[in-house]
Parts: sequence; C-alpha cells; structure tokens
Amino acid sequence: MPSRHRRVRLRSLAAATLLAAPLPAPAHARPVSGEQVLFAASHQPGYACFRIPALVRTDAGTLLAFAEGRVHDCGDAGDIDIVVRRSTDGGRTWGPLTVVDDGGGDTHGNPAPVVDHATGRVLLAETYNPGRTDARACAAPCVRTPHLRHSDDDGRTWSAARPLAAEIRPPHWNAWYATGPGHGLQVTRGPHAGRLVVGVNAETRSGGRITGHHAALAVSDDHGAHWRIGATDTWPVAADDTFRQKPSELTIAERADGSLLVSGREQDGTDLGHRTQTVSHDGGDTFASPFRAVPDLYAPQVQGSVVRLGGRLLLSSPGDPDRRRTLLLRSSYDGGRTWESTDRATPVTRDWAGYSDLARIAPATVGLLHEAGTADSREEIRFARFTAADLARRREPDPVTPDLAPHRRPASVLGHPRATAGVYGGALEFDGVDDAVRLPYDRRLPLGTAGFTVALSFRYTTGPGERPLLSMGGVGPAQPQVRLTGEPGTGRVRGVMTVRAGATTVRTATVVTAGGYDDGRWHRAVLRRGGGRLTLSVDGRSVTTADVPGSVSRNSPFGVHLGQRMDGRAFLTGALDEVRVWNRTLTDAEVAAAAASGSAQDTVLWLPLDRVRG
Repeated sequence: MPSRHRRVRLRSLAAATLLAAPLPAPAHARPVSGEQVLFAASHQPGYACFRIPALVRTDAGTLLAFAEGRVHDCGDAGDIDIVVRRSTDGGRTWGPLTVVDDGGGDTHGNPAPVVDHATGRVLLAETYNPGRTDARACAAPCVRTPHLRHSDDDGRTWSAARPLAAEIRPPHWNAWYATGPGHGLQVTRGPHAGRLVVGVNAETRSGGRITGHHAALAVSDDHGAHWRIGATDTWPVAADDTFRQKPSELTIAERADGSLLVSGREQDGTDLGHRTQTVSHDGGDTFASPFRAVPDLYAPQVQGSVVRLGGRLLLSSPGDPDRRRTLLLRSSYDGGRTWESTDRATPVTRDWAGYSDLARIAPATVGLLHEAGTADSREEIRFARFTAADLARRREPDPVTPDLAPHRRPASVLGHPRATAGVYGGALEFDGVDDAVRLPYDRRLPLGTAGFTVALSFRYTTGPGERPLLSMGGVGPAQPQVRLTGEPGTGRVRGVMTVRAGATTVRTATVVTAGGYDDGRWHRAVLRRGGGRLTLSVDGRSVTTADVPGSVSRNSPFGVHLGQRMDGRAFLTGALDEVRVWNRTLTDAEVAAAAASGSAQDTVLWLPLDRVRG
C-alpha cells in the first residue's frame, strides 16, 4: 500500500500527465512514425528523472512501456519506482503514467517484462535494494534481490511482488545482482517451446573484493510459477582486479533456427570491445560457448537490445564508441555472427542516447523505447516506430583496396575517394564528407604493449577543423588508441597514444609538431614508440616525449580508420599514400629502406592506396 505522501503524488501524476508531443526526426535520418516523449521529469511532476526503458507487446496487442521513475535524482540507488504507460493502437497514442511498483524510499528497478503467450499473462521481473538519499551508488556489497509480479488484465493492474532470490540467486552471488533490464522472451520452437527466459547478471564478493562475474539466463517451464538458473557463464577476477570480460545487461533474441542469441554489455575487461555475445542451442539451459567480445561492433559501455524482424536481427545501441550518443539500429543477416557497420545502420538520433529496448509490434514493424536528450541521455525516454521500409537497406559489399601485409584481407573503401598522383605511384583523395578507408578487424592488428612504427604520406591545405589521418583502437580521452591527426587551424600535426595498464590506470602521451604542413604538398609522417619514447617526425624533423607504459589496444572497441575519426565526427579533406604500420620500432633509415625494397616484414598493415576494386 503506498504511503499517504505517495498517494498524493500519484494523484497529481494522473492529473498532470499528458500525451507526449511528437519530436522531429533528425534531418539526416529516415523519417520515423511519430517519435514521442513518453517519460520526462518536465511532463510528470513528482519525479526528477526517468531511466531504464523496457518494452513488450501483449497478446491483446497492447504496448507496455516501462521505466524507472527516480524520485529525487538520476542516481541508481535512490528512491525508485517502476512505472508504465500503455498504448492500445500500436504506439500512436499513450495512456497516463501509472505506478507498477512503489519503491517507498527503496530502489525497485531493472524492469524485465516477458509475455506468456499461452496464458496471456505479463510477468515482470525486477530487482530491489535499500534506497539511499545521497545520490551515491549502492554500498558494496550491495544487497540486491530479484522479485516477480504479474498482470492478467493487459497491464492495467498488477499482483503483489514475490521474492525470487531462493530460486534464481545462488548464495555465492552475494554482491551485485540485476534482472535484465529490457524484455525477456518466450521460446517458440523446439523441445523447449513455451519456456520463459530472462537475462540476469551478478557478482561474487570474497575477502573484501569482487572475485567473479556471472552472466546467466533465468528460465521457467511452468508459466512463471517456478524459476531456475539455466545457462551460466562465469569470468574470474584476478587478485589485481583485472578480468577478461564482465557480460551484463543481457538481451535475448530467438533466431530463425530456434537458437537464442544472447547479447550483453561488456565493461572494463581486457578483451577488445564493449559488446559481447553467445548462443544457446537448448532453450537457455546452457551456452554453446563462453561469451565472446565483438571488437568491431562499435558501441560505448551501455545496455542495448536485440530483436528479430523477418530475415534480420536488429540491435539498438549508441554507435559512438566513446560516449552515449548517436543511437543506431544495426542489422545482422546471419543470426548475429556479424553485424553491419555504423555507416550501414539506420540512424535514430544524433542526440545523446543511452539504454533502449526493442519490441516487434507487427510482422514488419518494431517499436523502440530509448533514453535520449539534447544535453544528457537521461533527460527523457522516447518511443519510435520503425517499419521494415524505414530501415536501411542491405547494401552490396564496399569497394576495397589491397592490404599487402602478410595474410591480410583488403581494406574497405567508404564513400567515393578519387584516385590521384601520390609519392609512391597512386594515392587516394578524400572529400571531407564521407570518404574513408577502414580495415576489417584482425587479431594481428592490436599493438598491445609493444613498440610500433606508423608511417604515411599526407597532403592537405589550410582550413578549419581537424584532418584525421590514421587511428587504431578506440576514441576519446579514456580509450586505448594510436592516432595521427593534422590540425591546420592551430598549425600542428598531433600524434596521440593512450594506454591502459592494470585494472584502471589510463595514461596519454602526446607529441605535436611546430608546423601544420598545410601547404598542399606531400609530407611523410612517422610515429613510433620505442626506447622509452614516443616520437613523431615529419619530413625528418622530430619531436618526442616520454613513453607511458601500458597497452594501446586493451578493451577498446577496436578499429583502424584512415581519413576518418572512429566516431565519424570528422573526415579528412586531403590525400593519403603508402600507409604502413609495423609491430616493432623502426629507425628513419629502416622505414626508408622498407619503402625502397617493398619488404612486408613485421608489417601489420600496408596500404599502398593505389588501387580500388569494386
């Protein structure tokens, strides 16, 4: 029973809640069918923040949009309710906000709804912990317990919550624990048809520290009456607090063959990438293999959602690997084995954007519920409809240019860079709009902790903005990377190396030339790490700084880009020729000798950029 002050607040919410006004679609995106703000503090008095969207379609065709209503602030461990809005016309209009679960000062969150199509019942898994009033995180070890409630009238009213810890929280999962967030599913094919599946993740704490991360599926074979933990993947945490992976915030989709693709957020592990995934072939009883990070699926550390629509799987997630912004719908046409790159995705918004959930609302239509804002991704929660016609069409393979490094596939050519005369034969001229060259991920590309040498020829003229020449690894101030950029506006060329060492240490070394070399002539740049120094030379003139120990590729959503920033927010206006990277430190004389002899020894990439095929 809600407290008296809560009842007053709930009445005021019901009176003040209005149908959300549509937001304009981003100018560069395909139009969406009436994007709306469903939850925002400015619309719903009594709440300071709304987060953690979850979306399902009931058997009656009603859409239920859930969120956490955070009473005092946007903190994760305060006074938090679970709230819902209903739509009976496919998301075109929405009813008022109602409270499903009143936190009463505690945290009642992580909504993970799932519909039982045999009974029509909507089940809602959720997680509780004691609330705080100081906007800080739940104190370690955080006591978090799973609960379950249900609705038999299409989400209008809800049962009391019953605890599930005895069923799906093993005793050694004694630290963090979370259901979802985002929708679960009911298996439709095979011997486990009818089974309900919800993703969970947890931690084990021992001796005053976290010793293990667990990603698992909670399953029920009796319409939610009883639950158990099925497939489980555990990753140990070493004594120095490093670990390979931490799969969390799992989202599940049933593939065309009846197997389950399980995709999750990966945070701070030594494996490359911020998304991770695995498959279950037995309805969620076991995982076919441990989770595998996907280093070329660019995303920040954030929850996402997957759903099957016809012959493709869709993934909703921000596409900027550095920050929670630029929400995209990306497609996989092979059951999640590979995902299309950000330039082939359907853009939703270039605003700040965070958590999201997808639900199929018609045979060829999906609904998307997502966090977004113009200044912060936590400003509001929006809803959009996408038909199959709104989604980016599947494209033919990109043109390619040869990579002469041993046993390497060719690099993809994006946009339409034109051929031009170079220093070593032909070269490529980039238009500053969408031209770039990108290498497909290969395990030999990450340079790790070793010495390296990057050499390339560049040509550009003066003008505003940066001239991205080459980037390897991540992007932003905290991700391991190697980057070489021209900055004609400030009269310099910059070499950047960001490393990660141990569990948390991030350091950056920067070398900057005294000139911008923006005279429209060809120049040769060499960036090297070795002998305790990071050195940048242009046409033989060198600047140097102290090395910073650590890996230049650990944990990054890994890519190699020429003529483009990894986040797509800057492109080169100019030309590139003869780009090489070696996995050892070379002198200037050795770089010149390699160019003269055509030797590929120790190269991890070698792009002459003199031919484009396709």
